[in-house]
This record gives sequence, structure tokens and C-alpha cells, in this order.
Amino acid sequence: MKIVNPATHKLLADIPADTAGSVAAKYQRACEAQVEWARTPLTTRVEALRRFGALLTANADELALVLTREMGKPIKQARNELGAMPSRIDYFLGETAAVMSDEVVFSDGDPARPKLKEIIAHEPLGVIANISAWNYPYFVGSNVFVPALLTGNAVLYKPSEFATMTGLRIADLLQQAGVAADAFLHVVGAGNIGAALLRQPINGVFFTGSYGTGRKVAETVAPRLIHTQLELGGKDPTYVCEDVDVARAAEGLADGAFYNAGQSCCSVERLYVHKRIYDAFVEAFVATVDKFVVGDPEDEATYIGPLAREAQLDVLASQVADAVKHGAKVRSGGKRLDRTGFYFAPTVLANASHEMQVMRDESFGPIIGIQSVSDDDEAVRLMNDTDYGLTAGVYSKDSARATRILRQIAAGSVYWNCCDRVSPRLPWTGRKHSGIGSTMSHAGIRAFLQPKAWHLRGA
Repeated sequence: MKIVNPATHKLLADIPADTAGSVAAKYQRACEAQVEWARTPLTTRVEALRRFGALLTANADELALVLTREMGKPIKQARNELGAMPSRIDYFLGETAAVMSDEVVFSDGDPARPKLKEIIAHEPLGVIANISAWNYPYFVGSNVFVPALLTGNAVLYKPSEFATMTGLRIADLLQQAGVAADAFLHVVGAGNIGAALLRQPINGVFFTGSYGTGRKVAETVAPRLIHTQLELGGKDPTYVCEDVDVARAAEGLADGAFYNAGQSCCSVERLYVHKRIYDAFVEAFVATVDKFVVGDPEDEATYIGPLAREAQLDVLASQVADAVKHGAKVRSGGKRLDRTGFYFAPTVLANASHEMQVMRDESFGPIIGIQSVSDDDEAVRLMNDTDYGLTAGVYSKDSARATRILRQIAAGSVYWNCCDRVSPRLPWTGRKHSGIGSTMSHAGIRAFLQPKAWHLRGA
């Protein structure tokens, strides 16, 4: 695995990748470790993950720099990701015991000696594969491996090849924190190693990535009927009503579209703006985007760094060309920047329509289309005209109006006057091509448990 800095093209590291044989060996080790790890008292598991959170905080500057250098995230944004980790981990630490507790759902007769008692218990799945993402490796990874470990599972963790160094640091810190050595094992490699991992007789797979790869994962494990959870992409829309503060809405949505260079499954990827304020909104939006500093991700002033993957530059260029062909106007950016690194200029396309790829296909980069709509009904129709269903938002001063619109949208998360937001207290889930299953919230803890029904009759 040759790890290259996307901002400089310089080699950062050359890390030995796993083989099919080493993956199989790690699976066997995880199987043996899982039984003992599940027997370990929950309080002990909680303390180990608490120490992990403390180690993330203690090493935040070094970890942020590693992340910035291997995938191009601006250093301030890398620190932001690490800075948000304690509250996420604390949520799982505080809620897992209640979710795992036995539930007495029926008891007949004397409470001391009931004739019949029915109990629902919760047991770990066993050994799970966690095939994670590069864009938010701490957020996305911890949403899986933290509750998985707390609930007594063993984890075979494959970080993305574009965040390998970060994945190895996560594994190191979990070991330092006291997680049993073979209860969490990293697997290093690209797609072929992910495929080798799926060939193991695992008890569940948790994948984060694109719809295309997620579908392949599901098809691979489907004959075995194991627990399968897919956190996939989005083509996230927001509708801007005519009653908003235009400048404030434009500023918030520009950040929601371009933060982390738009490389987020919940980035705002398409905007629908009421025709009464369309021109004013586009002007305010472009003015905000034109102030974003594009540059060296290690520079504190940089807001937009390079893309993590060079191949995505061609995808974005193709979307711009297609949009212009169908009548869009490039109001800002529109091309790869002439500089070392995988840089694409932050791009705003006005006069967008659903004839254009940029309004239908996931972009995963610093580009957005803005379309004018005549009323709420047209906005709803266009927002739902997609194969995805991850997030959607409405900006309006009228809460009843926003609620009425959002109830009609097929999306797992909806926002009123905010965007690109995730909370550990709420389930992260998708519709259609955006995935199946949930992370975070109580649902995201239960995902790593399987119920056992107890029928107990007294003698």
C-alpha cells in the first residue's frame, strides 16, 4: 500500500498489505478472542473505550496531521472531527447498558416464584467485518466499532485504502486503551482484501461507501443470510423558500455543500430555490463560495483542500461539461486547478435542471447545481426525483410549512434551517440507494445484538 499525499503527490508511506491467507488467520484469532471478550464485564469494556476516547483527545494534533496528509482534509476540519469524538463515544458509553439489559415482558403469578416468565435477552452477533470510509474515518469508523466492541463483538476493521495510516493509529490506540488484542484487528488493503474479508464466515458486515460497492457487498454475503448493514451515498437536496434571510441561508448552505471539499455523504448536493428569491440567492451563494480559501490543507487558513482521490477529478469535470451542454451557467469554478495536487475549484452551476448529471448523480466533490422552482409542490417533486434518500432540508421561517414539506420527502434524516449535521442520539439511516440499517442512537447499538427469547416455567 503506497500512501500518497493528495496535496503534494509525495509518498508518505509504503505499508505491507494483507493477503487472503493473513485475513483468514486474523478471522480465526478474532473468533477465539470474541468468546472471552463477550464474557468480559461490560464495565471493563466501557472503561477500555473510555480510555480510547481520552487517547484520541491527548493525541489529537498528531492524529489530525496524519489524516490531513493522507486524505487532504484541511487541518482545522481534521481537528474538528477529532474534537467531536468524545461526545459521540460518551453517548455509547452511557446508553449501551440500558440497550443490552434483559427485558421481562411477561410474568405470571407470584413475583418470587412466577408460574411463567418471558424475557428478551440480547447477545452479540459474534465476529463482524467493519469496512470503513476515508472521508470521516473517526466518525464513520467509531459509529461501528465502538458499539460493536461495547456489546461484546470482535471486529475485523478494514479502513479505506485512502485512510490506512489513520486506521492503523485507531488500532494502536484501541490496544493501548485495553481492548483485548484480538477483539479488534485491522485489515490493510484495497478492494481485493475487502473481498477476502467477506469470504470469511463472519457473523455480520457493516460497510460504508458507494452504492455500487455496497450492492456488491450485499450480493456477496446474501446467500449466507448474515446481518448486513450498508451506509451508502446520497444526492442530498435542500429547498430554500422565499421567506428566508437570503444572505444567512446562502452562507449556511455553502458551508453545507463545500465543507471537506464536498466529500461527505450528507453534503448538500443540489439546491432548489423559490423563483422569487432565486437571483438574489445565487448571488449571495456565489459571493460566499468565492471567499473560500483553497490551498495547502496543512495551512490554518485553508477551507478547501485537495480531493482524496484523483479519479474523482474526471467525474466532476464530466458533470460540469454535461451541465453546460444542457444549459447551466458556471458562476464559479468549473475546472481542475492548475497546481500540484488533486484540486478542483469550488464550482457553482446556476440554471440547473434534472436533465443534468450534477442534479442526479452523486458528486462527492466541491460542486453544486442550483435550480429555480415555482412552488412547494414542484420542490417536493424534484427533491424526491432521485435514487437516493439520505438527507433533505428546508429553509423557511415557517415551521409548519417546513414540516409539511419534509414529511413528504423520502429521506432518513431531514433538516429545518440546518444541514450536514449528525447527532449520536439520532439514527443515521437511508432510503433506497442510500443504504439499509442504522448507526448511532439506540438503533445503532441494537444493530450489533441479536435477541434471544427465554420461556421460563416454574417447577
